[in-house]
Formats: sequence, structure tokens, C-alpha cells
Amino acid sequence: MSRVQKNGSSPGGTASSVAGIADAQAETLATNQTDGCSGFDQASVNGDDDSQILHGPAVIRQFWEHAPAGPGVYRMIGAGHEVLYVGKAKNVRKRIASYMRASGQTTRIARMIGLTVSMVFVSTATETEALLLEINLIKQLKPRFNVLLRDDKSFPYILLTGDHAAPQITKHRGARNQKGDYFGPFASVLAVNRTLNALQRAFLLRSCSDSFYANRTRPCLLYQIRRCSAPCTGEIALAEYENLVREARDFLSGKSRTVRERLAAEMTEAANLMEFERAARLRDRIAALSAIQGAQGINPKTVEEADVFAIAEQAGQFCVEVFFFRTFQNWGNRAYFPRADKSLSPGEVLDAFVAQFYADTPPPRLILLSHDIENRAILEEALRERARRAIEIAVPRKGEKKDLVEQAGQNARAALGRKLSETASQAHLLAALGSAFGLSGAPRRIEVYDNSHIMGTNAVGAMIVAGADGFMKMHYRTFNIKSLDLTPGDDYAMMREVLRRRFARLLKDEAAMPEVNEVLTGANGEAAREMTPTDEAPFPDRPDLILIDGGKGQFEAARAILKELGVTGVAVASIAKGVDRNAGRESFFVEDKEPFKLSPRDPALYFVQRLRDEAHRFAIGTHRARRKKEFTQSPLDEIPGIGPARKRALLHAFGTAKAISRAALPDFEKVPGINAATARRVYDFFHERGR
Repeated sequence: MSRVQKNGSSPGGTASSVAGIADAQAETLATNQTDGCSGFDQASVNGDDDSQILHGPAVIRQFWEHAPAGPGVYRMIGAGHEVLYVGKAKNVRKRIASYMRASGQTTRIARMIGLTVSMVFVSTATETEALLLEINLIKQLKPRFNVLLRDDKSFPYILLTGDHAAPQITKHRGARNQKGDYFGPFASVLAVNRTLNALQRAFLLRSCSDSFYANRTRPCLLYQIRRCSAPCTGEIALAEYENLVREARDFLSGKSRTVRERLAAEMTEAANLMEFERAARLRDRIAALSAIQGAQGINPKTVEEADVFAIAEQAGQFCVEVFFFRTFQNWGNRAYFPRADKSLSPGEVLDAFVAQFYADTPPPRLILLSHDIENRAILEEALRERARRAIEIAVPRKGEKKDLVEQAGQNARAALGRKLSETASQAHLLAALGSAFGLSGAPRRIEVYDNSHIMGTNAVGAMIVAGADGFMKMHYRTFNIKSLDLTPGDDYAMMREVLRRRFARLLKDEAAMPEVNEVLTGANGEAAREMTPTDEAPFPDRPDLILIDGGKGQFEAARAILKELGVTGVAVASIAKGVDRNAGRESFFVEDKEPFKLSPRDPALYFVQRLRDEAHRFAIGTHRARRKKEFTQSPLDEIPGIGPARKRALLHAFGTAKAISRAALPDFEKVPGINAATARRVYDFFHERGR
């Protein structure tokens, strides 16, 4: 088990296995929340940069004396228990010693040293375990001075379920804890949806949920348009359906040529027997398979399974382009823009990026890189231990693999060029918006709020966030309206509830870390002058401007809530469409100004319209999702102790939830998998509701 060393204590043990990483991580996270900082030379943090750099090495020296001499992970802690940096080393003591000199450091390292007031060490048995722990801590703590993978959303997969007599084919994202076969990852949900649509036409597999399947008495529309073979109503025998499932599994596993040849032979046989309708159906299935393979773009001939990483650098910014190849097919690509200091080399950024990328994503057998990385051998070993199979990380020099890397590099350079252009345009728009609303400068964080409901039902509030990098979707939030005394349809009360919950939470979080904002941004609340775009403070939690989709009433409601909570330094504006509700004729309400309109060709007006439309889209989508969930929710979901297995057993036994509600207690006790206590619970649930 890994031992945490804090406040200069000596190491008491080492990690003995990769399984100990999780416990070590939990322990270090707990340490960070309690007494991870010793407070050495705390006053130096509030001084100027020169005094910080002079005192920083002295602070680090206090911890170096007790640092472990073997492999492990170290964290550099700043004021307010903020984690500044997480690093790993084969010999932690030697690595810490390199931070003890004030001269000869890069600007980034010097600033990090100057802000350090404490350190925490975790010893591990091997450098591989240290790498795994470092990856997990960086992902969770998001230290300011580490290279950060900004978009860490999990990738979508195609799931062919394995816990039902008639397997379902569906899109899956998140933990892979359901029985079945997973195929992916795909670069985007769009690629998965496109492939799923074609697979349904090719193999006629069901996409409906198990509860929907169990309650069918006649085929649904998908059967009528030849997108499903309708095993739910016996239109196809389960044995024949299993053949379709096997063909789909073979196709997704890389045996596409075999599947197509088999279908072509069956089509020819049907035509020879003059069974032209069956031949036409087989022809359509072959065409659907061709559409899948054609949509994948350029497919390699010698690379069956690989992820390709290429990095581009320009103007201190980095872009990593990732291509996914599975079963000799291109399953899409995605561009990432990691947060990294401009003093780092492309290889150093790629090294940190690849390690974080596979924190939650299963690695393929082959990983191709555009630049060699320092930790290649260690990362190979770590991924091999995690995946329990051979993993190769290579930098190809010739052949098709090199061509794939070069193609990814071209995409990375093009994506970075577009990103820099968009960032420059976004900066101009933010400046124009600040000027239009009378702000002292361009807002760094804008929050836009909107409500959505139908006559007060399924009411939700939505918050979208925008900044210099455009829409910051990882910061979006939704609020289910909870007030019981709220009049249905009262938009003002809904807005008050949303803003009260949002800013009460913000004030609570700020109170927990009072010193950090001053250290990182300066006393005036603006970014420190010496910070570059790649070494700036993290995206702020407090908005400079909030926009309300509504008129004067919404505006006054927002102001009242901020005043009630004591929130200062946040500008409020609302946008009203007016009587005619035509775009371009919006009225704006801003504090200490009369209502005004912007010129129809003002870029700031277009920008506000984009923000409002995005908030409206997000609010409507959230409301529809909540409404859909309510429509499809089964009463069985409300019964404690009834999970998917017991729910499925009840539906198989009785057919519908309505039939379950009418069943007698002895009938429940006869259902396989339902014991007497569970039967009584289900019976009481429906009969108590009926009283």
C-alpha cells in the first residue's frame, strides 16, 4: 500500500502493486483537503515575484530533507491548499533537489517554485506505478502547472448487449459494466449514429430498450421501414436473429469481407431461385455495409488497430490530433488543445497528453506518435499492466504507418490554425461586448441563463458559459426547479431560484480557498501582468458578466438575488426580444443605463444572439430530455430493491407494468428471482398507491 508523507515526514512504506494506487490516491486526496500544507514561509507567497523566488527554494529544501529516495509522486502545494503541480520521478529526492536553486529555471518553473508553500510525497514500488498514480491525480486535481487534457469526455462506443435472448445494438458512453461486446472508440457521437443507422439497415437488429421490447404486441415502425427484424413479436425466430447478431459481430470485429461475400452469395442464390424480394433485401443490406465502409474515410491496409497521435505547435499553442483505426477502418478523428506552457517542447506536451488520454480509455495494441516521448517505455509497461495484453508505442519512420502519422499532423496544423483564428475573433467580440455594456474590460467568463418548461411542468433552468475559447461546455450546468411553493410558470421565481443556488455555491467555494484568487490574479481581480496565454490562471469560476434571456422583470430579479447574497463585481444584463420578437431589434437592460438597442450590424449584437440561442438550445434540450424520461419511466423504477434483473423478470412474467400492478401476492412469489420479501415489497407498492 502506498504511504502518504506530509509535512516532511519520512517514508514509511512503498506501494506493492498497481491495485494500491486507488487507495493511495484516495489518501492523498484526503490529505490535500485537510493538512497538506505545513505553512512554511507562508508570508512569502503574498510578496512580489522576486521575494517568492528567493524564498521558494528554502521552502522546498525543508521537504527535500525528508523526501523518499525511491520512485514516487510528489505534489507542490500553494496557498489555500491549491495543488500547483503533480510530478513523478524514479528518485523523488533527486527530482526535488532540482527545484532548490533559484537561478537557471524557466519562467514557468520559477513561478511554480515561488508559489509553493508545502509538498506531499507518495512512495511507490516502481516507476510504472508512479506514472499511473500521477495520471490519476492530474486528471482529478487539474494542477495549474501541469499539461492538462482540457476535453476529457469519454468516447462513445457501439454496444451489442449480451444479457438478453435478442441482443440490442445501441450507443454507449461511460463505464463498460454491462454485459456484451463493445466496439470503438469512435471519435464523435455523429460517427456512432451514422454507423448505427447503417448497421440497423444491414443487420436488422433491434435498438429498443428491454422494457419497450417486453411490452410490444405488434411490430413498431422500424420493422415497417426495414430497420429491424422485430424479434419482439416473433416476426423472426430467435435462432435466425442470432445469425444476424453473429454477422454484425463479425463485421464490427474486422471480418467485413467475409460477411459481404456471404450476403452476396445468398443474394445470388435467391435471384437464381427467383425469390426476388429476398434478393432485394439482401442487396439493400450489402449497400448499407458499403455505406459504412465508405463513410470511414481513408482505411489503412496494414494497420488493423491503432491510435495515431500527432502534435502541432504555433504561437505558443498546441494541438494534438488523434485518429482511431479499428478493424482496418478509420473510425474518426478529434483535435485537442491541451493547456501547456509555451516553454515546453512538443515532445514533452505529447508525453503528458498521451498518459492522461489513456487514464480512462482502453488502449489499442498499437499507438503511433509523431514525436518520441521520454516516458515511452514506462507508459508501455503501465498500459500493458492495465490492459493485460501487449501494447506497443512507436514513432514510425517509413511505410503506411508514417503516412498515417503525417496525415494526422496535417490535420493538427490545420486545426490549430483555425483555433488561433477563432480565438483572435473571439477576443475582439469579447472586447466589443464589454464596451457595449460599459464594462471596464473584456469579460473573461460570461454566464447566460434561461428557463424552459411547459405550463410549469418539468421546469429546468440552464446556464451556459462562454470565454476566450468560445463555448465552455464542460462548465454548463442545469438546475431542476425544486421549490414546492413556486407558482407553475412563474419565470421570475424560477430565475431567482437558479441564481440563488448558483451563486450561493460559488460563494461557498470561494470561502474555502480565500487566498488563491489573490495569488493567481492579483488584488484587482485581473490576470497578473506577467502571465502569458499559456501560463494564465485557470478559467475563472466567478463570471464577469451574466446575461439573462428576458426583459426588465428578469433583470430586476437577477439584481435582487445578487444583492441579497452580497455578490459584487459581477455585471448583469438582460436581453428582451421586444413585441415583434424579431432578431436585430432586441432591447438590453444594464445597470445604471437606460434600455438601449445595438446597431443591427454591430458584431456585439450577433455575439449576444449566439449566446442567447445557445442558452435557449441547451435549456430546451434539457427540458425535453427530462420530459422524455418522465414519459418512459416505469413504476417499477420507483420500488426500492428492484434493479434491472428483477425488473426484467417481472416484465417477462406479467408482460406490462399494468399487469404487474393487478397481480396477487402469490403470483409475485412464483416469479423466478423474486423472493418473498421482494414480492411483498412490490405488492405493497402498488396497493398502497391505489388507496
